[in-house]
Amino acid sequence: MSAPLMFITGASSGIGQALAARYAQAGWRLALVARRGEVLRAWAATQGLGPERVAVYPADVADTAQIVEAGQRCIAEAGLPDVVVASAGVSIGMDTAERGDLDVMREMFALNNVGLAATFHPFLAPMRERGHGTLVGVASVSAIRGLPGHGAYCASKAGVVAYCESLRVECRGSGVRVVTLLPGYVATPLTARNTYSMPFLMEPEAFAERAFRAIAAGTSYRVIPWPMGVLAKGLRLLPNALYDRLLAGRGRKPRRPTP
Repeated sequence: MSAPLMFITGASSGIGQALAARYAQAGWRLALVARRGEVLRAWAATQGLGPERVAVYPADVADTAQIVEAGQRCIAEAGLPDVVVASAGVSIGMDTAERGDLDVMREMFALNNVGLAATFHPFLAPMRERGHGTLVGVASVSAIRGLPGHGAYCASKAGVVAYCESLRVECRGSGVRVVTLLPGYVATPLTARNTYSMPFLMEPEAFAERAFRAIAAGTSYRVIPWPMGVLAKGLRLLPNALYDRLLAGRGRKPRRPTP
């Protein structure tokens, strides 16, 4: 119980799993959250992590009651975490002309935005009372400028950035730090179906190493890798007419198949 504790959602694959592995390597205890608890337990076993190092809390982050309860159980059973990472997220293409895609957008906001806030909720007041703690929101470089076919995803991740910024100011002086991470393209299940070029594509382990250092430093906002941030900010500076021409023919994120 003397080792620091990290609570992370979306830990069953991709960025979340890689970041959990990096914290385990550093000797931290882990509180892992995903819908499939058996997958988390199997992964912990492959890493040689026993119950004294890993606690598993199965929950659907899109269900507010479930994720709040998972956080409350963590505090009661494992203690108040030092770091909380809201990594769970989904990326699905959207066409506003398709009625079913409005439901996709609602589901994406429920997970990517409300789920993130609900992840932080159980820990915020206790961290303020204790006087320290770190809340980490995982956004995306897609938050910086809208991409065709990605309307729901870009909007949700822009919402993560704005929400975390608001929360960061609210926490000023309390000892609670808020870190916003904006991954570029990372080789995960979320990007595996992309049919367009993905500059500066990273392996999850490389992202996790950079993210681990940014969180430890309490960095308020970090694009990983940094060249992707330069590219995205450059696109942000382009006049709309030029940006629209450049992006008009870009490949689009696959939509959810129609039943």
